[in-house]
Parts: sequence; structure tokens; C-alpha cells
Amino acid sequence: MTLPTPLTGVVPPVCTPLTPDREVDVPSLLRLVDHLAEAGVHGLFLLGSTSEAAYLTDRQRRLVVESVAAHLGGRLPVLAGVIDMTTPRVLDHVAQVTAAGADAVVVTAPFYTRTHPAEIARHFRLVAAGSPVPVIAYDIPVAVHSKLPADLVLELAADGVLAGLKDSSGDLAGFREVVTQAATRPDTAGFSVLTGSELVVDAALALGADGAVPGLANVDPHGYVRLYRLCRAGDWDGARAEQERLCALFGMVAAGDPARMGGSSSALGAFKAALHLRGIIDCPVTAEPQVPLSGAELEKVEKFLAGAGLL
Repeated sequence: MTLPTPLTGVVPPVCTPLTPDREVDVPSLLRLVDHLAEAGVHGLFLLGSTSEAAYLTDRQRRLVVESVAAHLGGRLPVLAGVIDMTTPRVLDHVAQVTAAGADAVVVTAPFYTRTHPAEIARHFRLVAAGSPVPVIAYDIPVAVHSKLPADLVLELAADGVLAGLKDSSGDLAGFREVVTQAATRPDTAGFSVLTGSELVVDAALALGADGAVPGLANVDPHGYVRLYRLCRAGDWDGARAEQERLCALFGMVAAGDPARMGGSSSALGAFKAALHLRGIIDCPVTAEPQVPLSGAELEKVEKFLAGAGLL
């Protein structure tokens, strides 16, 4: 389908369910997609950080996009991450995911070596020139070690290189600048600005953001759709109450013991455990070499779900 201009609403970064031997569990993936679609989400972002894209083979990446795009049949826009170190590798992924049915691609700055803003700009321009679908920038400096400057994002938006931004930088001042400028400049009309935060969606929408890409929406899509609708209706007291409920639920990402695992193992393990406990996916395993949650840690996740009324 054609990507809406601008893209708005709740666009979950979809978890990738795996089998015990770490292959893509397509039946569980499609149940998860139905769970999200039935909640009223506005699009799906495949192959992002929450999707464990960095841990998947190229074959598995393509399988995810092919399976979801075919299952949806155009009911929702499908965004696909093409995250890789260099421009040629990203362009290879663009060809694969667009052939598989993606409606837009999501691109980070190049990484491994540190890059200059001029090189980052060249990267996005080359990817956009080689992509048959719109390009959305993904600002995630914790993973790629480069922050996308607000002025660069706006320049690329004005030039038609970028259709949108998913901001997971934590830089609220920079995010505010992009939101404010994009809304007032005639040369950025239709540019979509989405927050990647689970915790400040109400504040981001109050600033003028177009939507959100929260990983926790895998677990509670109804909550985030409800939050979005409350904000759009101007019910800020209701939105704040719903946001605070979701903030409490987000505490599950710390279920894992930091003495024996990293934050990614803990957070993604918690999301998948929650989806398993809710009967949506068959197996809660995460990709290697992430550390699995223990029985006691799984019990913590269950308590968070119960506290949020999701069990």
C-alpha cells in the first residue's frame, strides 16, 4: 500500500518470535501481527531493534517481511528496517525488503566507523536514490554511535530525501526542534515525526509529534492506541493516566539481573515472555547470544502483566 503522508498513530516495532532452535516462528509472528492489527494500530515496523534485526540472518529478515506483508495484504503499512553498517549493504537490504512487500524502509546512520555529518547525509541521499519506497530515518545513537542533528534531518526532509523520523535518541530538545520546524516549514509538509519512547508518548503528541513506535506496544497495543486516541481528543488528564499505567508496565524491562545480562537481553526477554504468557507466541526465546530470563525473572514479568490487568 502507499505510505500515508504523514504517517501517524501507533506503529509498533514488531517482535520476531523464534522457535527453540532460533528460526523465525512464522505462525507465532502472524498471531502477533493479528493481535496488533485487531488493537487498531496504524502500521507495523519490522526489523528494528525490538525485532532483534541485528541478530537475524539476511534469509530470516526477508522471511519476516514476506510473511507479514503477504498476511496483511495491504491492510496496514509495513515499514522494514534495513539496518547495516554501510551504504552498499543497506541498499542490498532495500532491494530485498521492497521485493518482499515493504511499503517504506527505515535507515540508521552508517556505523562501525565514526561518520561525519556530511557522510551521514550522503548515506541517506544515496539510499533514497536507490529505494523505490519512502525512507524513514532512525535516530538511535546508542546503537550506531552517531546522533542525527536536527538541522540535517530537516534539510533532508526539505529535499524530499526523508519521509519521516523515528527518534529513539533521548534528545528531547532536538526532537522538539524537529517537530516544531517540520510543522511550520512549507518545504517539510507531509514529513512524519515519531517518538520511539514508551514513556513520553503523551508529551511527544502534545508537542505535535505524529505518532509513536513503542516496543511495549507488542505487549499492550490496546493501551497505546487508547493513549493516542485520548491525546488526539484533547483529553490530557485521561492520556496522562493511561501513560502512567503504561510506564508502570514498562518496568518489566528491568526484570533481568544486570549482574548476568545486558539491558537488551532483559527488555526483549521480558517483552517475549509477556507475549508468551498472554498466549500470543509459542516460545519466549531471544536470539543468541542474548541471555534468557530465569524462572524467577519470568515471575516478575507475570506480576507486571497482572498489575496492568493483562492476565
